Amino acid sequence: QVQLVESGGGCVQAGGSLRLSCAASGSIFSIGVMGWYRQAPGKERELVASITSDGTTNAADSVKGRFTISRDNAKNTVYLQMNSLKSEDIAIYYCKAHVLRSSWSRYLEVWGQGTLVTVSS
Repeated sequence: QVQLVESGGGCVQAGGSLRLSCAASGSIFSIGVMGWYRQAPGKERELVASITSDGTTNAADSVKGRFTISRDNAKNTVYLQMNSLKSEDIAIYYCKAHVLRSSWSRYLEVWGQGTLVTVSS
């Protein structure tokens, strides 16, 4: 079984910063793409940023220049550094990972439980 545990959410003033972490644990052979998604109240879940195992990143236009995704493959952990936070960034943030449990298995899509980010004006 594989679990993703997020941490680092909370409340911050507009213009402030937060760093989210997401650690994968369990029966893991390797991890492919890891990503952060968010879901604001009344809205659909959307991709914030993703990163491949070799470090290639992708980010939504709304967060480019403010958010940075990174990962530590040795720790099976992905990070999201969020700077210049705005009220429109308020959401539950989820991490997702594509996990191989063995060399002969298919990638398993695993989601974390989510962490709330609130921005006060």
